[in-house]
Amino acid sequence: MRSFIDVIIFIIILPCKLLIYAHQINSNSFSVKSLLMPIIASVLVFLAIGLLLKAAHRFKFLYICNLIISILIICDLNYFRYFKDIISIPVIINSVELGAVGSSVKSLIKYSDFLYLADLAIIPFINRYMNNTKKISKFPSVILLIICVLINFKYFYKLSREQPRLLTTMYNKVYITNSLGVLNYHYIDIYNTACNKINRLAPISKNKISDIQNFINSNKASEKNFHGSYEGKNLIMIQVEALQGFVINSSINGREITPNLNKLIKSSEYFDNFYYQVAAGGTSDAEFMTNNSLYPAQSGAVYFLYSGNTFDSMPKAFYNKGYDTAALHGFRENFWNRDVMYKNFDFKHFYGEKSFKKDEIIGLGLSDRSFLNQSIDKLDNLKSPFYAFLITLSSHFPYDDVNQYGNFDVGNLEDTLMGNYIKSIHYTDEQLGMFLDKLNKSGLLNNSVIVLYGDHYAIPKNKENLFLKFYNKSSISDVDWIKLQKVPLIIHFPDGALKGINHTNSGEMDIYPTMANLFNLPQKYMMGKDLFNSTQGKIIYRNGSFIDGNYYYMSENNTYYNMKTGSKIPETKTLLEKRQSVLDELEYSDSILKHNLIKKLDEK
Repeated sequence: MRSFIDVIIFIIILPCKLLIYAHQINSNSFSVKSLLMPIIASVLVFLAIGLLLKAAHRFKFLYICNLIISILIICDLNYFRYFKDIISIPVIINSVELGAVGSSVKSLIKYSDFLYLADLAIIPFINRYMNNTKKISKFPSVILLIICVLINFKYFYKLSREQPRLLTTMYNKVYITNSLGVLNYHYIDIYNTACNKINRLAPISKNKISDIQNFINSNKASEKNFHGSYEGKNLIMIQVEALQGFVINSSINGREITPNLNKLIKSSEYFDNFYYQVAAGGTSDAEFMTNNSLYPAQSGAVYFLYSGNTFDSMPKAFYNKGYDTAALHGFRENFWNRDVMYKNFDFKHFYGEKSFKKDEIIGLGLSDRSFLNQSIDKLDNLKSPFYAFLITLSSHFPYDDVNQYGNFDVGNLEDTLMGNYIKSIHYTDEQLGMFLDKLNKSGLLNNSVIVLYGDHYAIPKNKENLFLKFYNKSSISDVDWIKLQKVPLIIHFPDGALKGINHTNSGEMDIYPTMANLFNLPQKYMMGKDLFNSTQGKIIYRNGSFIDGNYYYMSENNTYYNMKTGSKIPETKTLLEKRQSVLDELEYSDSILKHNLIKKLDEK
């Protein structure tokens, strides 16, 4: 027994850690019975390898495995708290970006997370009681390894039968983790990452290219309404950091949270069923979708993984039409690889951190007040007509620079993440009001279409209790939660021809096709829809979830809901076909990225 103390500890502690982690990310439908066997099998793979080593080396090997897996669990857990997803190899490769948002990471991590490392402080003292001299046969270890692989294969096969294409596309990482355990998920992720590298080198079939072309052609709108109505006007597009829809037209203690945006909505077309669709790339995904109408990468960020690709971007379309094009953001030029991607998109000018005077810092960088004030001068220097793309920064998570946001009473939300967020977005609203006033005084407002939208959520899922406090509710259903993921889309026209509330289901993928119609740009490789020529909207998420008409499919738990009643509904043939078409659409977008198809199709 003394010869195998390390083995016993490993067999007991690792599955316990993995089960606790599984419960933390899926407390609603967590089942020890369904997860225990795949988790044990995934752990025994390491044990079987360790048993091939001499006792002293085995102890070190199992200890290192325990350490790495424990750190991985902590990283996974904190990544999940913010992104509601599981970390992957491409994300780890891009993790250099986390260095600049250290305060965001610190706000997510909990002291209790370090309990996953507690056993590692004790285990070294156990080594002295072990009998490291006893030799064991290698044959049982090989048999154990084979058995573990076969058990895992059984569960992999079962899941692939239940959810075809799930394990190859990895479109729903949370579902895989909840079904197979996080270690098995990472095994699959490593395998798929290697396969994707190989597949990118392999030629894509003519049939697949034909399917993609047919979809894109059939996806185009009729362009009957407002086609080319604003050709020759400027386009000023503002992506507002973490602007969620619930703050619009909302008040605290009688004061409006976003009075300037509320005022802008009254003279604009306001889309009140507009959803963000970002994935692991966060803000960069929002930029990518709105300027390209392609879906985010299935893992990691397009801005890193496919920076060498050819894109049919909106700035390129405007540039080819004779427009001046500029991107403006008061943060580091190389963050999210923007200096490379903006050049690739054909932004003629990129005004990053070095182009602005850093006279006022809030949170991560240049304050929205200073950024928007200085941006006015830069817009004045652009050759008209122009397309300008601005990205704000001050309302970035975790909203902890509260002393700089000014005085705004948030009542019983004071000193909470929600309260601090509301202060930050109220501050940003003030600066946007100032910016719009200056555009009006300079004459630019009367000659420009203004598009303003939020890039992604502000309050993570693990802080949903703050919404309960904000709305004075006792619970939030899955349908209520997805409705809270709306972000504003406001389109203001210089002649006031279009204004009112538009209820069309829509998302960030739809901005480029809509602008293409209004400005008479070519529509070649877009997967979104023109919002002024579509009545039936659809929102597709990277994990395979979707909203289509009155229905919401939540891929995390493989459940359909009625959007009006919030009740669960059974899968029908029609709903299954919708789900399959969603996966097809995501796969088409992935193929365009992986095989750099736009370049190949353009060359044709």
